[in-house]
Amino acid sequence: MNTILHITKRQQWEQAKNIGIYRAESLETEGFIHCSNATQITKVANRFFQNQTEVILLFIDSDKVKSEIRYEMADGELFPHIYGELNLDSVYQVIDFEPGEDGLFELQ
Repeated sequence: MNTILHITKRQQWEQAKNIGIYRAESLETEGFIHCSNATQITKVANRFFQNQTEVILLFIDSDKVKSEIRYEMADGELFPHIYGELNLDSVYQVIDFEPGEDGLFELQ
């Protein structure tokens, strides 16, 4: 299993479960869903979600994703991007991902 990670707000994930498919806002605005690998996720969370609550982390089995995944350069690193909707059966774990008292995230 190849795991990629995606950060989202709890409300967006709940909506996805109700309709049966996940569509991040970035799919509309940029054409893909931003993902990361385990070594990148904390840096991404602290850059884009600092001090935000109700954040969750999706663990995605990339082998089960039906949409195309492309690894593309951003900030000098290759990041996985999902070009299409995310089928929910590719998500095998969802965890609360709340910042610490300093507003920063840490992956335990």
